[in-house]
Amino acid sequence: MFPWGLSCLSVLGAAGTALLCAGLLLCLAQYLWTLRWKLSRDRTSPLPLPKGSMGWPFFGETLHWLVQGSSFHSSRRERYGTVFKTHLLGRPVIRVSGAENVRTILLGEHRLVRSQWPKSAHILLGSHTLLSAVGEPHRRRRKVLARLFSRTALEHYVPRLQEALRREVHSWCSARGPVAVYQAAKALTFRLAARILLGLRLDEGQCAELARTFERLVETLFSLPLDVPFSGLRKGIQARDQLHKYLEEAIAEKLQKIQAEPRDALNLIIHSARELGHELSMQELKESVVELLFAAFFTTASASTSLVLLLLQNPAAIAKIQQELAVQGLERACSCMPGASRPGPDCGCEPDLSLAVLGRLRYVDCVVKEVLRLLPPVSGGYRTALRTFELDGYQIPKGWSVMYSIRDTHEMAAVYRSPPEGFDPERFSAAREDAPGTSSRFHYIPFGGGARSCLGQELAQAVLQLLAVELVRTARWELATSAFLAMQTVPIVHPVDGLRLFFHPLAPPAPGNELHL
Repeated sequence: MFPWGLSCLSVLGAAGTALLCAGLLLCLAQYLWTLRWKLSRDRTSPLPLPKGSMGWPFFGETLHWLVQGSSFHSSRRERYGTVFKTHLLGRPVIRVSGAENVRTILLGEHRLVRSQWPKSAHILLGSHTLLSAVGEPHRRRRKVLARLFSRTALEHYVPRLQEALRREVHSWCSARGPVAVYQAAKALTFRLAARILLGLRLDEGQCAELARTFERLVETLFSLPLDVPFSGLRKGIQARDQLHKYLEEAIAEKLQKIQAEPRDALNLIIHSARELGHELSMQELKESVVELLFAAFFTTASASTSLVLLLLQNPAAIAKIQQELAVQGLERACSCMPGASRPGPDCGCEPDLSLAVLGRLRYVDCVVKEVLRLLPPVSGGYRTALRTFELDGYQIPKGWSVMYSIRDTHEMAAVYRSPPEGFDPERFSAAREDAPGTSSRFHYIPFGGGARSCLGQELAQAVLQLLAVELVRTARWELATSAFLAMQTVPIVHPVDGLRLFFHPLAPPAPGNELHL
């Protein structure tokens, strides 16, 4: 037994020595990793690096970020402040929140910072996009695309958008079971963008197939830039090529029948470029279409789902919208809604909403703004520092990534008297003393700001206003689950279960029983 005992002791000793060596190596690696980033500060600047942690060697804090979600940033903001450093997805990152700090980043485009997207996104979306453009090409391209969202263009879109949203709400009310709102909103958003914004002729089957292909493309935008079999990038390239093949046929048809007076976004792009002396190639047109679909797809679907969710959670807001509609004489839904004498979505009801009418619905506008404040679809944006600069007493080294946080900035805004975590549409009412003005515009940034602010923000808000009106005067809705489930915040805000709801048509008011205020 004695030799066996010596053998066990020697094995245990060897194991202990191995563990000790591994621990020492890990500690050494951690020390060298920390030292590496301390020495990376720009020595020409007397300012220190922001507080924070660079995590573990090579991995940084990526695993913590993936597991913790939105709480990762909020916990570190509480610990380190509104400007802190971390290491995510293989890069050093400065996380920034607060109106003044975000203002510096957003207004520093082309001077302090430039837009940062993964290499895979540039490969899949192409080089002829706003995403890829910098400096003068970016300004020129924005000028072309700005016409797509002018007031004249929006006036043309709104009646058709209302008809499409009316049909969608009708279909939700007619569904035999629960509706997964987020999934339905994604399909709806794609149809709106493809048919109404871009003027593509798609039947239901084509639209559904293209939407699935497009979603596969979007899901691979943040893949590793490795074009090998079965990789995310390879799948994205295949989806992109399928989209481009269809779009090339559709665009060629449009170029043959181009209208003297442009009536949709694709025609406007072609006309605007020609007016600026530039004839767009087929590749440029295909990439422009995909970029517009990308800009509208997930964000508008997310905001639409959040609107439905927050109205369900706040029935007092529904009552106030109904009162406002009654004051404007808009309380009656289309008579062809379910339960009416002539069911069916294509009954010939004329649109009764326009930009002018929406402009009079002040409370509806406040509701939409509050939805976007409380649950902005995108949590923030990424930039790369073009040179070392100062921010809140710290140096931001050249070449580091800078992520500005929309959600954190909204949560910590000090310009509102009511608690920022609550749903209070009237915080945006002009009658309120604490309503934000132009001096505090960077406290509210759901569409970003500066040179890369969202060009389609007026259209997105109009879609949400139209949806709010059609929902409130047409339907009531309730949870199909036992409780509200958590919200997923990365990369796009949405309920983890897609928000499963039952929709029921409202009974039309009896003649003479309308609400008058």
